[in-house]
Amino acid sequence: MAGTSTHTVTNQPPPLAGYDVFTADRALVEAVERYTGPELREEVLAELSGLGTAAGSAQAQEWGVRANEHPPRLSTHDRYGNRIDEVDFDPSWHRLLGKGVGAGLTGAWTRPAGHVRRAAGFVVWTQVEAGNCCPLSMTHAAVPALRTDPALAAVWEPLLTSAVYDPGLRPVTEKPGALLGMGMTEKQGGSDVRANTTEARPLAEEGTYTMTGHKWFCSAPMSDGFLVLAQAPGGLTCFLVPRVLPDGTRNVLLLQRLKDKLGNRSNASAEVEFAGTWARRVGEEGRGVRTIIGMVSATRLDCALGSAGLMRQAVAQAVHHCAHREAFGGKLIDKPLMRNVLADLALESEAATALSLRLAAAHDDGSERERAFLRLAVPAAKYWITKRCAPLAVEAAECLGGNGYVEESGLPRLVRESPLNSVWEGAGNVQALDVLRALRDEPGALDACLGEIGLAHGADHRLDRAVRDLFTELADLEGVEGRARRLVERLALVLQGSLLVRHAPPEVADAFCASRLGGDHGASFGTLPSGLDLAPVVERALPVL
Repeated sequence: MAGTSTHTVTNQPPPLAGYDVFTADRALVEAVERYTGPELREEVLAELSGLGTAAGSAQAQEWGVRANEHPPRLSTHDRYGNRIDEVDFDPSWHRLLGKGVGAGLTGAWTRPAGHVRRAAGFVVWTQVEAGNCCPLSMTHAAVPALRTDPALAAVWEPLLTSAVYDPGLRPVTEKPGALLGMGMTEKQGGSDVRANTTEARPLAEEGTYTMTGHKWFCSAPMSDGFLVLAQAPGGLTCFLVPRVLPDGTRNVLLLQRLKDKLGNRSNASAEVEFAGTWARRVGEEGRGVRTIIGMVSATRLDCALGSAGLMRQAVAQAVHHCAHREAFGGKLIDKPLMRNVLADLALESEAATALSLRLAAAHDDGSERERAFLRLAVPAAKYWITKRCAPLAVEAAECLGGNGYVEESGLPRLVRESPLNSVWEGAGNVQALDVLRALRDEPGALDACLGEIGLAHGADHRLDRAVRDLFTELADLEGVEGRARRLVERLALVLQGSLLVRHAPPEVADAFCASRLGGDHGASFGTLPSGLDLAPVVERALPVL
């Protein structure tokens, strides 16, 4: 009826959809170009642009919404009372996971520049829906552990690195692709895996065991297999536990319940009991931690990459909103105080991307020096980048005002997801203690990190001063455990500063060094010092539709 309308919708930004998530991220594109050889660059950029276009589509965004609105459901028994221990997912979950597998997000180990292209893709695909990245991460990360047993690797590695997603529960020899999960922590031990009580007893066939015990966290319980730590006669040992046995019968994995988590709701995390469960040893008895450490390192890097992706999407949403929203006589993006906030967020996001992609490039290099660099830089980066994710996500949501508190905006899902990576694969204290362990036991790791930082020596006086302060911290290791977080934070910041000074636009490097290294910064975002050229920093972070 005429006259019933009370308002016309104006001054609202268009949806951030129908764009290329990869090419809209200048920092990510430049990092990929930096670490990809000229003979591969065109191919890799085109591949990532294809994934970025899929990630920015309205369809993929709807899959992400549905996967979280319709979380997985556990069915322990069928209608007749038979134990089945299956988890049902919304179809959107399978579409997301299938796209991630098809995009090569589990195939880094078999392609040239595989880790850089896969890391960039992981950053992109996390921005659609982070939960499905958990099984992608574990499947990717399992390869180095399995390579300690060439016979197992010959069967499993081609399936784990396959671009085919096959969710059916069948013997892996009948499948074109497979996923792998992990079970390490237990109720009584948590991060102290040497306190595990799950027991593995040898069977007659060499390398096979029967397992009894439990795992407090087992993510992606519908995977085709799991790497599990258990106590064998020779000590803590790594095992491969297949979901389905070679004869087609189900292995004994009793799913007790699914965790009701703060975020990451699309992804199933289960408590699982083993009761006479068949397992195959991976590596030697008593060397379980050493065997699985390659998987742990790879998943820790994925925690940093995942947080970098979440930060980028939060910043993209905030800058996009402010570029279209008018208030107090002009665009929000042009208001000096809002520009300060947006630039501060953009700096944090770009620094996370720069350091994460540098670590991926070190994996591709594979030299002894780069492996030493990763030993120290991965736990430091994992500690710091994941810690910065939650406050950034909250501040980005605030940039949208009340709209950012409404589920339809997508920001609440980012906020709920943002603390996860700081807990996963060892919380902050675990990472800090791991850095101390590397400093104590592997001097080559510190040399490699200092060599990387030193590539920017003399380029910025604030960075040089921060490096000297780091040397002071390193020179006094008496009672260092109590201040380990401070030391790790400084290490991560000077690594980020060195990368930005060498590779980022001058405005970005100047603002980062002034605020993060020069000490001219408040306790919250939006407190960058005066005199900086912030407009280009914000413009660089704006996604172009």
